[in-house]
Amino acid sequence: MAAVAEAAAEAQWARCPNCEAFIYHKHLKRNLGVCPECNYHFRLRIPERLEQLLDPGSFEDLSEDIAPIDFLSFADTKPYPQRIAAAQKKSRHPSGAVYGTGTADGHPVVVAMIDFGFIGGSMSGAVGESITRGAELALERRVPFIAISASGGARMQEGAVSLMQMVKTSQAVARLREAGVLYISLLTDPTFGGVSASFATLGDLLVAEPGTRIGFAGRSVIEQTIRQTLPDDFQTAGFLMEKGQLDVVEPRENLRQTIRKVLKMHAGGAAAAEPRFEASGPEAQAPVTDPDALEARPAWDVVQLARDIQRPHTLDYIERMCDDFVEFKGDRLYRDDAAIVGGLASIGGRTVMVVGHQKGHTTQTMVHRNFGMPHPEGYRKALRLMRYAARFGMPIVALVDTPGAFPGLEAEERGQSIAIAESILEMSRLPVPSVTVVTGEGGSGGALALAAADRVLMLENSYYSVISPEGCSTILFKDASKAPQAAAALRLTAPDLIRLKVMDAAVREPEGGAQTDHDAAAANLKRAVVETLDELVALPVDELLSQRYARFRMFGTAESQPTLDPIGDQ
Repeated sequence: MAAVAEAAAEAQWARCPNCEAFIYHKHLKRNLGVCPECNYHFRLRIPERLEQLLDPGSFEDLSEDIAPIDFLSFADTKPYPQRIAAAQKKSRHPSGAVYGTGTADGHPVVVAMIDFGFIGGSMSGAVGESITRGAELALERRVPFIAISASGGARMQEGAVSLMQMVKTSQAVARLREAGVLYISLLTDPTFGGVSASFATLGDLLVAEPGTRIGFAGRSVIEQTIRQTLPDDFQTAGFLMEKGQLDVVEPRENLRQTIRKVLKMHAGGAAAAEPRFEASGPEAQAPVTDPDALEARPAWDVVQLARDIQRPHTLDYIERMCDDFVEFKGDRLYRDDAAIVGGLASIGGRTVMVVGHQKGHTTQTMVHRNFGMPHPEGYRKALRLMRYAARFGMPIVALVDTPGAFPGLEAEERGQSIAIAESILEMSRLPVPSVTVVTGEGGSGGALALAAADRVLMLENSYYSVISPEGCSTILFKDASKAPQAAAALRLTAPDLIRLKVMDAAVREPEGGAQTDHDAAAANLKRAVVETLDELVALPVDELLSQRYARFRMFGTAESQPTLDPIGDQ
């Protein structure tokens, strides 16, 4: 009896595999399966995960007729059918993967999930069937698809049949992408091999929990095969986020809210309930299209205002302009470039993709953001987010504030020119409305990469130029001290750029500049963006593209020659 009592007591406690703390089961459950001592995320079984993500009682399991098949009559230390039977008994599920329908905050979804406890969550024909049927059902009903992965890789007992699941699931995901049906992939610990190299990393949105291990070949395989020394955080979610391969890493307590926020913004769509701007906070001023209505400031003074360290940047504006925002990270190729930020946002009742340069207000943040000078991966991230917007019919809002693209060795090695060129090319042809606002510095091709838009605006104390005044002064005036004169000659301020038709309008700033009142500057910017989008979303795609082509086609022709005031003393 004592032994039975002792076993019962032990069953009420769990030991954390990370910090080895003992945690009372009920406390662990209340904490969503996260260790309260070290934040280690325990693995969840299928019912627990679905309970956390979906509305209570909403999940309908449609996978009960799916079960593994012994295609090869495979046996190692025991026949494959015996392994299947043992896994079914342990998991109380026929295949270790489910798919079905449910709701998240009332939004209908199709969900598919792998249970790592069933033969390591390995990719079998049954697992591939659950994922594929889930994607097919989401396509049929045109509702978002959520796949939740936890897998050690391929199911060796099914040989090449397991390998074929990579194509089977990937082509099902490709059909979702072609049809513009949202696919959210949640990668949980661990996700490796044939799962990570197929459907799990093909989501429109890649989400992971902290500490999740994700990769193709496992750490031990790499170390034993090629004897390579690996960093301690190798293949963790944090490592992959830094390397640009994940959009979001969220602790479990925030995961449900983040996914629901994305679903809400997708359900809201690109069209506002009615074209409108509703002021909130400071009274917003309308954008200015008449250059004579703007104060004529010396160009060099404007340059200094545009560079003021306290001017609001993209994230400052997003915080004040947007009702909802979920930041997406990474270029999916190399790393996340902190000089470019972006994600889904709700502005004026409309879901948009916001992308912009980000600087910083302190030395530490400016260094982290590389002073707003993107590397190629920053532009590739921006382009990835703009493609996302196009796939789901969402307008694009781009905020430009950069002295220019980063001019370093590593940027050239990774294709800076190609990244900028591809961004300009694709942005100029995306079948969704786009509006760009220069909020501070608009330096050369580094700015233009986000400015091939339907409408291009600028804050009245910002500038937009082919080169910095200092660069122009050194090259053409042969004297670095001539920067103020070069600034005037470049005609880089709002009045002249509106006359040149490079800019469509100027956004008013509070007295003394945007840095004096972030709220007022954001209110004016929000009004300009909302009113511009109200105009653009009404246009058919063919007309939108035709007008965008004509807008940039005219530059450099005699017919576009403006009348500019002579340059005074600067």
